Amino acid sequence: MAGSGHGPSLRIDKFLLFARLCKSRSNAQKLAEDGHIRVNGRRIERAHAPVRPGDLITFPHGDAVRVVRVVALPARRGTAPEAQACYEELTIGG
Repeated sequence: MAGSGHGPSLRIDKFLLFARLCKSRSNAQKLAEDGHIRVNGRRIERAHAPVRPGDLITFPHGDAVRVVRVVALPARRGTAPEAQACYEELTIGG
């Protein structure tokens, strides 16, 4: 269940990079440290905050806000289809 605090996890900055939701790790780190990311509704201010399968991530993306559910933890920054298999897009509209 989301927010359980158990099981495998991955740093939020690495997840955003590996899932191709941010162009660079430094960009992902800045989003986190500036408090622009929420995990399960809680504001994140650390790039090393853990995410787990089932977690909801809300973050700014261009002029919109994206909401994604973590489906799997990627081991690397793979191809776009590999990256897209790691999350479910929940953003409405946009």
